Amino acid sequence: MEGSGEEFLKYRSPLVSRYASKEMAFNFSDKKKFTIWRTLWIFLAKAEKVLGLPITDAQVSEMEAHVEDIDFAMAAEEERKLRHDVMAHVHTFANCCPTAAPIIHLGATSCYVGDNTDLIMLRDGFDILLPKLARVIDRLANFADKYADLPTLGFTHYQPAQLTTVGKRACLWLQDLLMDMRNLQRARDDLRFRGVKGTTGTQASFLQLFQGDHDKVEQLDRMVTEMAGFKKSYLVTGQTYSRKVDIDSLSVLASLGATVHKICTDIRLLANLKEIEEPFEKEQIGSSAMPYKRNPMRAERCCSLARHLMALVSDPLQTASVQWLERTLDDSANRRISLPESFLTADIILSTLQNITEGLVVYPKVIERHIRYELPFMATENIIMAMVKAGGNRQDCHEKIRVLSQQAAAVVKQEGGDNDLLARVQADPYFTPILNQLDTLLDPKTFIGRAPQQVARFLAEEVKPVLEPYKSKMDVKIELEL
Repeated sequence: MEGSGEEFLKYRSPLVSRYASKEMAFNFSDKKKFTIWRTLWIFLAKAEKVLGLPITDAQVSEMEAHVEDIDFAMAAEEERKLRHDVMAHVHTFANCCPTAAPIIHLGATSCYVGDNTDLIMLRDGFDILLPKLARVIDRLANFADKYADLPTLGFTHYQPAQLTTVGKRACLWLQDLLMDMRNLQRARDDLRFRGVKGTTGTQASFLQLFQGDHDKVEQLDRMVTEMAGFKKSYLVTGQTYSRKVDIDSLSVLASLGATVHKICTDIRLLANLKEIEEPFEKEQIGSSAMPYKRNPMRAERCCSLARHLMALVSDPLQTASVQWLERTLDDSANRRISLPESFLTADIILSTLQNITEGLVVYPKVIERHIRYELPFMATENIIMAMVKAGGNRQDCHEKIRVLSQQAAAVVKQEGGDNDLLARVQADPYFTPILNQLDTLLDPKTFIGRAPQQVARFLAEEVKPVLEPYKSKMDVKIELEL
């Protein structure tokens, strides 16, 4: 097609082309992947040299000089011939490192570079996500603090219930996000390195290289693990690290997806009530046919992508369940998709949610109108108690209120009118003893219990300590590409 770029002639994942951050897209890029492969071959050579194998400084230096100049075209051609991605890159690396060629990948199996690189990418992926999650928590905590004592209708079964506050409701969202923060940190910290384990995990090839010296094989494993930035390696593996590790990683991301879906669904429901809205640009169009609409498209995007994130965890669950004996290769193609997509999707969701929480708009007058509409019904028990204190009979008062409430409900439901229960109470001589108390009895702040106090304590004791390690990373703002 005339004037079309090559990239428009084939499918491009919208996770990268449309949504993902540059850092997360790079984390799972070919450039990073194969650079890590070469770095791991260097680590292996360095450790083997230190432990006595005939490897020279010149060979190591040559490898280090060519870590990043990857000839991707050559690697692709080699893979077409060999049908083996690792050997294709061994040959490509050896081509620019002729002196080091004999010792590249010495004693290793493909999973030495493949699995160890995946573990590095998982670790680095969590390190990208954790500050982003911290920023979402920080923005939402500021929102909760600002609206800690603003009364609003609570809902159970999406029916009006007792009052809460806008800030207290935000703390329900925050509590789930704090659980996700804990889960992501745990999954990140639990990651170990596969290390140097050989073809079926027995380290037989390395034991042979070191002429039966078990201590040197263990030292080799430990040295490479430390060079890669891990504190521990898995003591036992098959050809691969256990695919349950992938379940752990993707499970916590799926759980984060559930949290974000719930938060953004709540925001969408509140947007329908016109109580709270996500940011809306001056020139943004909500509908091509209905120009008045302000659709919650950011929250909708989060929900849409969160469903994908939650679905992806089924991949590692099924993969781990069918890894026969020491391994089968039916994990490979699946993991190339499910691992990067989970992190890319979580990354997009958190960036979008940060943008939402930085610009949430609250409409107190609308919230107040909704409260006025429902509060007379909720205040009936307060009215009864006040009448009893004024000398009335509880049963008589209950019957009076019951009749007046049903009359007011009929006006609302059958005639489409406003709730006139308060006017009916004021017009009934029976309630004369407490008419001067009605304003106090109907003050919304008397219906929110300890919500403001709960918010203050929760933010101080639960949120603040979690955010402390991320203080230096709080200033990043998100501008969404819409």
